[in-house]
Amino acid sequence: MRVKQQLPLQKRGTWLQDLGDWWTFLILILLVIIFSITAPGFATGQNFVSTTVSASNTVILAIAETFVIITGGIDLSVGAILGLSGIVGATVMQNMMVHGDMPALILGVLAGLGTGIVAGAVNGFVISFMEITPFIATLGMLGIGTGLTYLVSNGTDIVNIPPELSTFGDAVLFNFIGIPALLALVLLLLAWFFLTKTRFGKYTYAIGSNAEGTRRSGVNVKAHLFKIYTLSGLLSGFAGVLIVARLATGSPLEGTNDELNAIASVVIGGASLFGGRGTLFGSTVGALVISVLVSGLVIMGVQPYWQQVTIGVIIILAVYVDQRRYRNRVLK
Repeated sequence: MRVKQQLPLQKRGTWLQDLGDWWTFLILILLVIIFSITAPGFATGQNFVSTTVSASNTVILAIAETFVIITGGIDLSVGAILGLSGIVGATVMQNMMVHGDMPALILGVLAGLGTGIVAGAVNGFVISFMEITPFIATLGMLGIGTGLTYLVSNGTDIVNIPPELSTFGDAVLFNFIGIPALLALVLLLLAWFFLTKTRFGKYTYAIGSNAEGTRRSGVNVKAHLFKIYTLSGLLSGFAGVLIVARLATGSPLEGTNDELNAIASVVIGGASLFGGRGTLFGSTVGALVISVLVSGLVIMGVQPYWQQVTIGVIIILAVYVDQRRYRNRVLK
């Protein structure tokens, strides 16, 4: 049965609200201009490649978080799943190296992706069928994933991985785009297709707009939410394997606070934490805003702690705008 997608309408308000999703893009352009002027070395081809590669993991996690937030949920465990998947994949590679680099690489990648799928499926089951709120369920998975990451790795880095993987992670095409950034772009296009051109995407928006109405129209809401959180886990697992390829190391510290960057990207990009609204374009631009901001501040010599402070302030401002939009829709 077809479900009519009902996106919440925006009521005209302040100039910031009137800009809609494009205000994030304007901020991105403004940041690029400011750092190009004030940060020597920012406007270079090398920094472009470095920034886009660094942004690849945030973009992938933001894709996962976009699907979740559109349904009205939230996934606090994407960073922990990323870290666990990377460690599991790296551990399998290290243990299987005696059988050859390529078998170790293939099995390690599959193990990392499988870890993400299982963790996401657990989230989906707890949220959909045990009916525990997404915040609590994924907060629990954050703790579980973080603990398992340290148990599997014994709190140490795993450095013995197939050289082919690190070569792949470091590769740059045409001196312009790194392989991780290219893979993130491919995933973005696939996700855009499923979100905008398929019934799966229509159901995702419909659940976020009116879950009960969607259920009454014949959609299995529980099954769909299960798929959404499993997809989030898969993408987080992919990001975990990708970061092992980039760094040639499996570190238990990877993924720390990445969920905040992902959620910030989605909210900055115009998605509503109340559900039913959001675009992958906006989320991607939001991720680029964060990556450009971090890159510029690093080049300017700003302490890393201030980067987190800045991101926190941006999250608060973005949520404030979201609340204003929501109130305007309710009052309309």
